[in-house]
Amino acid sequence: MTPVTFPHDDHRTPPASDPATGPEAQRGPVSVPLALPSRLTSLRLADFRNYDVLRLELDSRFTVLTGENGAGKTNLMEAVSLLTPGRGLRRAAYPEIARVGGSGGFAVQAKLLGEDGEVDIATSVRPDAAGALSRIVRINETQAKSADEMLDHLRIVWLTPAMDGLFTGPAGDRRRFLDRLVLTVDPAHGRRATDYERAMRSRNRLLSEDRGHDSWLSGIEAQMAELGLAMAIARGELVGLLQAMIAEAPADQPFPKADLLLSSGYATEDLGGPAVALEDAARERLARQRSLDRAAGRTLEGPHRADLAVTHRAKAMPAALSSTGEQKALLIGLILAHAKLVRAMSGTAPVLLLDEIAAHLDPGRRAALFDIIDGLGVQSFMTGTDASLFEALQGRAQHLRVDDGRVG
Repeated sequence: MTPVTFPHDDHRTPPASDPATGPEAQRGPVSVPLALPSRLTSLRLADFRNYDVLRLELDSRFTVLTGENGAGKTNLMEAVSLLTPGRGLRRAAYPEIARVGGSGGFAVQAKLLGEDGEVDIATSVRPDAAGALSRIVRINETQAKSADEMLDHLRIVWLTPAMDGLFTGPAGDRRRFLDRLVLTVDPAHGRRATDYERAMRSRNRLLSEDRGHDSWLSGIEAQMAELGLAMAIARGELVGLLQAMIAEAPADQPFPKADLLLSSGYATEDLGGPAVALEDAARERLARQRSLDRAAGRTLEGPHRADLAVTHRAKAMPAALSSTGEQKALLIGLILAHAKLVRAMSGTAPVLLLDEIAAHLDPGRRAALFDIIDGLGVQSFMTGTDASLFEALQGRAQHLRVDDGRVG
């Protein structure tokens, strides 16, 4: 199979440095500095879903994609979402993304215009000699050591219809949602989570096979304690910062304010104090609980057991018991607060991907949403089947019609 590639461009710009660090351990108001003016100026696809080859020039901070269901609107959004670590907004396996009848792989490339000029970001997946698919990331044509390097240049926040059941679905969905929020402000979080899951699987396997020597298990448990507590603390800090950002929103905003309560997954919810002492305690509990975990067939304590409770503040009602419309409005409010937080923490305005965002909002709320996004100074991509849903954006948006893998 022929690998999917794009022709190299002559213009090269050294990568910009990223001023972002992990979330600050604070709970007060979040200062929002002027975000760097960054936006995608072009997008190129090859063998991606129902797109053979596509090139788009993007000339507005609002890009509206309209067309029939199945035309490829969400596919375009998914392509943009792969310009950040992870599996994108659908969390799809690579073979599902590659175009049927194509090369077996796919490629996404974008140009980003920011404070340091133009940056070229590309990610591609191609089959190796054995047919296995591997991902390659290039920044200004130089191969990156990992996909995490994309976060040096671009932060992406998304909201999709699949997230509408977030408050009523399983805790695992809320953990993934929360981890995506953390990753957008703390690039190291994804690696911590991956390493923790790998260590936990190893421990579970050793316990189930009853063949783990104490020294093996002790080493794995020390790693799990360190990584797991780092994950739990990062999540807790993010929730505190997000709650502070929500508190700053105007009282008359059209999207209800939420109260957030994080259950860490640990026996103690008090994760303050010296990290060494916390890690020692977590490691000791893992050692004591080996027989219980062996009987259960899984590890019973840790960040993989965390959950996020969301409450409609004005009604003092759990989000899970709120109406479908209220749940959607709460979720939109959370995403907007997070976009504002990303801007504050990283100094870079994120890109917002809002799939089918306008369909279930009344005209007043739609117009208010567009104005809030405009005020955030972020670039946004929005989809819908009916162009009339975006009338309030007249004169502010680039409108593109999507029809069976063609865009015009």
